[in-house]
Amino acid sequence: MATIGNRTSLAMEMSEEERKVDDIIKKFLLNTTRLRPRLTRHKVRAAVFCGIAATVHPPKDEEAGRIPLITGSVAEFNIEPMHECFGDIDMMHHENTRLAIPRGHSPPTELPDEFHNYVQVFEIIDSHFPGYVYLGLRYILTQCSDDNTYNAVEYDRGNYFTYSEGNGEWEKHGPAVLTSEEGEISVDSVLCVRCLLWPPQAADWPARHRDYEWPDSATVNRVVSNGCDLVCVAHPMCRQHEWEGKAQWRLSFSRAEIVLINSWMPLQQIVYHLLRVFLKTAGLTESADNSGSGTLSNYHIKTLMLWACELKPRSWWTDNFSFTAICTYLLHILSQWLNEGYCQHYFITGCNLFDPNDRANQILDAEQLSKIDQEQLIKWFVGSYLQKCCQQCPLTVLRLFGDISTSEKLWTATSAVVHWRQSNVKRDSLYAFEFAQVIVLTAIFIASVSVRSYFMLMKELTKLDSGLRVYFISVICLHVARKISIEGSDKWMKVLDVLCGDLDWNISLLKTKNTSELVDFLQKSAVEHLTTFRQLQARDFGSVATIVTTDFEAMYAFKRGDYQHCLQLSTQNVRTLLYADSMTAVLLFPEFLQLLNDDIVSLTALTLIVNPECREESRNTNISQLTLSLYLMSQCQLKLRHPVTSLAQTLDYIEVAQRRRPLEDTQDQLTLKLVQQKILTHIRR
Repeated sequence: MATIGNRTSLAMEMSEEERKVDDIIKKFLLNTTRLRPRLTRHKVRAAVFCGIAATVHPPKDEEAGRIPLITGSVAEFNIEPMHECFGDIDMMHHENTRLAIPRGHSPPTELPDEFHNYVQVFEIIDSHFPGYVYLGLRYILTQCSDDNTYNAVEYDRGNYFTYSEGNGEWEKHGPAVLTSEEGEISVDSVLCVRCLLWPPQAADWPARHRDYEWPDSATVNRVVSNGCDLVCVAHPMCRQHEWEGKAQWRLSFSRAEIVLINSWMPLQQIVYHLLRVFLKTAGLTESADNSGSGTLSNYHIKTLMLWACELKPRSWWTDNFSFTAICTYLLHILSQWLNEGYCQHYFITGCNLFDPNDRANQILDAEQLSKIDQEQLIKWFVGSYLQKCCQQCPLTVLRLFGDISTSEKLWTATSAVVHWRQSNVKRDSLYAFEFAQVIVLTAIFIASVSVRSYFMLMKELTKLDSGLRVYFISVICLHVARKISIEGSDKWMKVLDVLCGDLDWNISLLKTKNTSELVDFLQKSAVEHLTTFRQLQARDFGSVATIVTTDFEAMYAFKRGDYQHCLQLSTQNVRTLLYADSMTAVLLFPEFLQLLNDDIVSLTALTLIVNPECREESRNTNISQLTLSLYLMSQCQLKLRHPVTSLAQTLDYIEVAQRRRPLEDTQDQLTLKLVQQKILTHIRR
C-alpha cells in the first residue's frame, strides 16, 4: 500500500493578503466549476468516434467487430471547469471474437450479446513483472444455435498471442483525427482483449482494509463486476526484447478507474484537474497515455489521487480546506515517491509504475516538486490558470483584470467572471447541442453509415440526449435517401431494415417501392422527425434563442411544389425571427440540400469551390433560420407571381437581415444577396 503521510494540517503560514487571495481561488473554483452535463462537446466527439471506428475498420465477418469504450478524462470527469480539462479523446476497442480468462479458470458457457458466435479464449499467464502477463490460446468457443450457450474446444498450451498477429491489426495506437471549429481533435485508440472477470493479479484490492470507507462496498462490487482489459504494452525492461516485446500484455483497469473517479466529490475532481494542469504547465508530465512509462504522466497523478482518496478521511478534504494547500501537499507526496523511485500501482500489489531505467530524471523531478510551496501555487493560479479561464469572457469582464494588484480588485474581477459563467449555463448547453448536430452530420457525410455504425451511434447518442436520437434518425433517413437516389436501393436495404425496427415501418412494403417513391418516403419521414427535433429544441432552449419549428416543413413543402403552404410557413417564420437576438441554423450539407432547389445548392457549391477553407468552419456551411425563411418566402412569391408591393416588403426584410447578420457569416450574406438580386431582376422586367 502506498504512503500518503499522517500530516493533517495543510495550510502554510501566510500573510492576511495571501489568505484572502487563497480564499478567492477556492470560491472561484467552486462557483465556476459546473457539474458536467450529459451532453458536452467532448462526449459528442467520443460518441461519434465510436461509430466512425466501426466504419473505418469494417470486419470481414458482418457479425465480428470492435466494441468501443470511451475512457480517460472524457469518461472520468464529472465536472466542467472553465479551464479545459480534456486533451485528446481516449478510447479502447476490444474485438468480439477474443476473450481472456484467468489461468485455470473454466471457459464460460454464456457471454454478453456483443460477442461473436465464434470466440478465441486466452489464458492470462503471469510474467516475472507484476501487472504484465502473457496470453495463451486455450479454448475455442462456438455458440449453440438452440439456447445461445457456448461449447468449448480445448487447445494445447504453448500457443501465445503476440501483437504481430493479424497482419498488423494490433498496432498500439490507431490514428484518428476529427476537425472541428476548435481545430484538430485526435483520438488515442487502443486495441485490447476483454476479460470479464476480476484478475487474480489484483485479488488483494477488493478485500483490502480501508479505514475511511472509500470506495464503499457497493462501488467495490461494481468495479470487480466490470473485470479488466489487456492492452498490448510490454514492461519497460522488455520492450526491446525480440519475443517478450511482442508477447507481453499489460493489465488495464480503465473501467475500474471510471467508476472510482466518477464517485469522487467534485472538490476531489477539481484537485485532480488542478494537479494535471499545473504539472503540464511546469513541463513535468507527458501526454495522458496511462502506460506507466516515462518520468511522470497523468496516470501517476491519477494513482496519487486514488491513494489519497482511500487513505484520507472525508474531513481531510472538506473541513476548512484550501485547494492550493491540498495540491501542495500531494505534490510533495509525489516528490517522495519520485525520490524513492517507487509508485505503487493502485490495484496490483508490488507493481511499480516508475520506469527503473529513468532514475536520474526521477530524482531531478523529485527535487523540483519538493521546492513547490503554497505561495508558488497561488501565484501560478492567478498568473496562468486564471488567465486561461478568462479568455472566453466578454471584453467588459476582461478589462477588470487589467489591475488585480490587491485582493479586493481580484475579488471584483473574479466575481464578474463567476456572474458571467453562471448566467450562461443555458446558452452553453445550446452551443453544445448545436455542435452535436454539426459533428454527427459531418461524421455521417464523411464516413457514411453501416448497420454496425448505426447501432454504435444510436446507442451512444441516446445516452447523451433524447433529442439527438430524433436528429440522428432524421439525418440517417436523408443520408440513405441521397445515397439511394445515386446508387439504387439494393446496397441500403440492411440499413433500411434497421430503421424499420426503430420506426415501426414495414420493410416488405418499402421493398415494393421504386427508387423515386422510396426517396420521397424517406425525405418525408426525415422532415417529420426534424420537426419533432425542432420542437424539442425550442422547448429546451427557447429562453436563450428564438427557434422556429417549421423550417424543415417549409423546405419540404417547397420541394414538392406546395408553394402556398411554404409561403405561409416562411412568412410567419420571418416575422418571428427578423429582430431576434439569437437563432439557430440549418446545415448546408448534401443531406439537407436535397430538400432545396438548384439556386442555393449551386451557391453553396460555388462557395466551397472558390474557398475550400469554408469547409472547415461550420458557420460557412450553414444559414440561419431567418435567411432560409427569406429565401423560401421570396422564391414562393416569385413562383406565385405576387405583386410588386409584396416583393418590396420582402426587400425591406432582406435589408434588415443583412444589417443584423455578421459580415463573416459568408453563406448568409451571399444567400441574402442572391435573393435580393432575384427580386430586383424580376421587378425591373
